[in-house]
Amino acid sequence: MDKDQFRYEPVEKFGEGLTTSRPWNTQALAFVELLNGRVAMLGFMAAILGEGLTGEGMVGQLGLWLHWYLG
Repeated sequence: MDKDQFRYEPVEKFGEGLTTSRPWNTQALAFVELLNGRVAMLGFMAAILGEGLTGEGMVGQLGLWLHWYLG
């Protein structure tokens, strides 16, 4: 595999900015925003599920995880 394949996307894929003459690629940005929103929804549901299963809030779940991990 080519090592250049794993580099970040070039700036031109999304657009340079609001102050330049190049427009934003709104289709690419819309996909990124949609993906970000769906991952956030999954994370929120995982937090609600974890609280429902353990009966502990976020800090309590972290304490349970640390207790399990550290033995």
